[in-house]
Amino acid sequence: MFPMLTVLSMFYYICLRRRSRSGTRGEVLNSRRAMESSQRALPLSVEVEQYAKEVLDFSSHYGSENSMSYTMWNLAGMPNVFPSSGDFTQTAVFRAYGQWWEQCASAPLPFRRTALSFHSQDYIELAFEEPVYPTAVEVLETYHPGAIIQILACSLNPFSQNPPADVRWEVLWSGEPSKALTPYARQFSPSIKQISFATNLIRLEVNSSLLEYYTELDAVILRGVRQRPILSLYKMPMIDISDLSDSEDEREVADSGSAKNSTGNGSFDKLPYELIQLIVSHLTLPDLCRLAQSCKLLQQHCYDPLQYIQLSLQPYWARLTDASLGYLQSRCTLIQRLSLSWTGNRGAVTATGFCSFVKACGAGLVCLELVCCHFLSEACMEVIAQTCPGLQELNLSSCDRLHPQAFGHISQLTALRRLILYRTKIEQTALLSILTFCTELQHLNLGSCVMIEDYDVVASMLSVRCRSLRSLDLWRCKNLTERGLAELVTGCRLLEELDLGWCSTLQSSSGCFLQLARSLPRLRKLFLTANRTVCDSDIEELAAHCPALQHLDILGTRMVSAVSLRKLLRSCPQLLLLDVSFCSQIDARTVQELSTLFPSVAIKKSFTQ
Repeated sequence: MFPMLTVLSMFYYICLRRRSRSGTRGEVLNSRRAMESSQRALPLSVEVEQYAKEVLDFSSHYGSENSMSYTMWNLAGMPNVFPSSGDFTQTAVFRAYGQWWEQCASAPLPFRRTALSFHSQDYIELAFEEPVYPTAVEVLETYHPGAIIQILACSLNPFSQNPPADVRWEVLWSGEPSKALTPYARQFSPSIKQISFATNLIRLEVNSSLLEYYTELDAVILRGVRQRPILSLYKMPMIDISDLSDSEDEREVADSGSAKNSTGNGSFDKLPYELIQLIVSHLTLPDLCRLAQSCKLLQQHCYDPLQYIQLSLQPYWARLTDASLGYLQSRCTLIQRLSLSWTGNRGAVTATGFCSFVKACGAGLVCLELVCCHFLSEACMEVIAQTCPGLQELNLSSCDRLHPQAFGHISQLTALRRLILYRTKIEQTALLSILTFCTELQHLNLGSCVMIEDYDVVASMLSVRCRSLRSLDLWRCKNLTERGLAELVTGCRLLEELDLGWCSTLQSSSGCFLQLARSLPRLRKLFLTANRTVCDSDIEELAAHCPALQHLDILGTRMVSAVSLRKLLRSCPQLLLLDVSFCSQIDARTVQELSTLFPSVAIKKSFTQ
């Protein structure tokens, strides 16, 4: 009996030990099921947080191509300064803000029939490490927030070796242009909609027109899950701009004989053709395409080439393809102003498709906007030069992938009045050839053109060949000296706008700014940004000789005092903008006093917290 109790006691003890280690069988099974369920739910329940890995593309930036200060590349990686507020070189800053640039003589005319909902002025595209179904996009804004008006996601994985045939863009969030109540840092995280694909390519579009100073962005965070969330199965149908061909119903109506005796168009048949044309001219392009599918009479009006004298396809950059251009080709035979800015990237529009369209429709073009069109090739430039002899305006801003050799064809466009080459790889030989033959140039932008070796030679050529020049942008040209500037202002006395921002080789001690002021009485805009040698005598000379001055930027100078600024403000009654940020002799109190005395002038003084 005793041995039996001993054995039972030992067995009971062993069971207690095992239970204490692993629990009961039911508990073990429940625990195992919980672990399996947890593993299955992990992609849905665990949110992935990522900072941008790489900056893929952008339309403009304040910084230079050869440094990191104020460049868009600062948006890659973790934040540099957030949550601090103020003006920091480690952030991403776009080239312009406010409405100052739109008020200048060099600003292009707006396009008619542009969609009222399209407000975007700049963009940046960011790649992230891992594709996810987005649950949130957070933008760390460190100075003058409020510029972001649209956030989009792309179905293309930029790191994949096998890109999809159909690249889709979906709007995650959109809003109207606005500005924050204060210039201080904030974390912007709007409520975004769910999409049906995983993404690691995010695009931010901005509008800075309402901001009082440059907006600065520090980092972008993409949050999302690895597996697709449950989405609504029903989606509203969307008419694509690419669907510009006649519908099956239209063809059936055209083939039927029921319309031989009656058009069925009601009172529209009684209206004059010109009046219907006027009514239709107020429609946007997608609405025009929809209306064309309603009846034969309105199709005739919507297809009339007179409706396509001006055409901006920039608002539809996400959906425009070679097929879209093909459908539009027969309607654009009279087109004079065309914008394809931002369109066609990642293979949506090819060089072949573009050339075909220009050959068919480009003979009457006087204005062609091609900002950030990375499909452009030398063959495209050759077709433009051969097909568009009357072209007066050409904008190739931020076409930074266009081969330097392609720019030589521009010299054949001898009627050019406005040429924008900002952030392109144009070389000096091609530029000198353009200036030799395009002698009617009035507006020229060479900002951030880093391949030009000697700007003094360019300035000398401008002074001889382009005496009608009204605006010249030499933003961040690194080798312009007082000799080149002297020749420029002597030969181009009609200049109204001159941007010499960050031209560090110009020295006030040479007298170059004094000569500039005396030679350019029509000057309305002058940027001497970050030239630390600008002094009181330069400001006083501007006050004495440039009464029409409206915009002046002397950011960063250490040698300008409040006395000379008062003299300038009194002598230039049309002055609207004066930037004295980082001017060591001009403190916040002085700015406040001057702003009180001259309330019509926006005096800018940035800060760093």
